[in-house]
Amino acid sequence: MAHPSYCGLDFGTSNSTIGLMSGVQAHLVPVEGNDTTIPSTLFFDFEENSAHFGRDAISTYMEGGEGRMMRALKSVLGTSTMEESTMIGKERKPFKAVLGLFISHLKRKAEHQSQQNIDKVLMGRPVHFIDHDEKADRVAQDTLEEIARDCGFSHVEFEYEPVAAARDFAQSVTKEELALIIDIGGGTSDFTILRVSPDHALGQQDILANTGVHVGGTDFDRWLGLARVMPLLGYQSPMLKEGRLMPVGYYHDLATWQKINFLYDHKTRNDLRNLRREARQPQLIDRLIELLDLREGHRLALAIENGKIALSEKPMTNINLTFIEAGLMAEMTQTDIMMALDDGVARVRQTIEAALQQADVAGEQITAVCLTGGSTKVPFVRQSLLGLLPEAEVVQRDAFGSVGTGLVLEAHHRFA
Repeated sequence: MAHPSYCGLDFGTSNSTIGLMSGVQAHLVPVEGNDTTIPSTLFFDFEENSAHFGRDAISTYMEGGEGRMMRALKSVLGTSTMEESTMIGKERKPFKAVLGLFISHLKRKAEHQSQQNIDKVLMGRPVHFIDHDEKADRVAQDTLEEIARDCGFSHVEFEYEPVAAARDFAQSVTKEELALIIDIGGGTSDFTILRVSPDHALGQQDILANTGVHVGGTDFDRWLGLARVMPLLGYQSPMLKEGRLMPVGYYHDLATWQKINFLYDHKTRNDLRNLRREARQPQLIDRLIELLDLREGHRLALAIENGKIALSEKPMTNINLTFIEAGLMAEMTQTDIMMALDDGVARVRQTIEAALQQADVAGEQITAVCLTGGSTKVPFVRQSLLGLLPEAEVVQRDAFGSVGTGLVLEAHHRFA
C-alpha cells in the first residue's frame, strides 16, 4: 500500500519517533532495527569520520570509540547557544547543522519505508520551549522550522506535544471523559485538559487548557546526580580557606547533557589543577580531573540516568563509577530521589494546578488521566502528580510513542 507524502515527527530531548499513515492506521516507523523509538543522540566517530545515531551512538561511545557524543540537543533551541558552532574533531559545525543531521536521519528512515519523498511534516513542540519568554519561544520554533526545511521538508507545521498525545488517547475512549494528559519528556513537562467522547472527533473546542514548564527527565537526572554522585567528585567540598567551597559551575555543567563537552578544554583542567591545591580533600578533585582527562562525562550521565530508571522498579541501586576509580560506587535510594526531585516536582504540580484553573475545573472532576513520557514511570513523580486527581482512572499509553502517534493522526487530518 502506498504511503502519503507526509509524516508526524516527534523530535524529543531524550527520544524521537517518526510515523506514517497506512490506510486509516497511524504507525511509527522502525528507526533503529525493529525499534520505533530512537534516543536523540549522535556520536561523531573521529576514526571512521562518520556519524552514529541513537543506541548505536551510545554503544559506540561506551565501547571507547574516539569521538564526540552529543545528546539533549533540543534543549538548546531558543537559547543563544543555538546560533553558535562547536568543534567536532577538526571541523567546526553550527548547532543547527548538528540537529539537522539527526532530523535528516529520521526523514530518510521514513522515506525508505514510504518509498517516496516526504515533503510535509507535522512536528511536535512543547507548550513552552522557554519559560516566561515569548520571544525566545518564537525563535525556538522558527529555528526548528528552518532546520526542518533545510532537511527537505517544504511544508512544516507544529502541534503541542500533549495535544498530540490527547489525539492518540482519544482513539481508546469508550465513554465521555474529562481527561488530563500528563506528558513528562526529557526537557519539559506539558499538560492538556480536554473533553473527549467516542461519538465525535477531537476538535479544538474540546481542548480546555494547555500548560507547560521547562522541567523534565534530564532535570531529574541532573538534580539526582548533584545530590548523590557529584559530592564524590568534590561538589560542595571545603577549600583550605575558611568558609570557601569548591566552585559549583563545573559540576552543574557536568550534570547537564548539552554542556558536558565544554568541560574538555585545557583551561578547565588547568583551573581544576590549581583548585586542587587549595582543596581540603584534593583526592575528590583528582577524581573529577581523571573523569575529564578520560572524556567520560557522558558515561557518568548515562550511569546516573540508568540509576534513576532502576529506582523505578526497586528501592535501592548502586551506580558503578569504577571507570573513574577502582571500587568507587554511588548508592541511590527511593528516598534520595524524593529529596532530590522534591522542588522540581512541586513546580510540575503547580503547572498542573494552573491547567485546572485555566480549564475552570477541579482536580476531583478529572475522570481520566493519560500518562506519557518516560519520567511518568518514576514512582515518586507519578504518585505526587496523581495525588491531585483523586477520582481519575489512570491510562498508561505508550510512554515514548503516544505523542508521535498523535502527530501522525493530526498530520493525516491536515495534509490528506
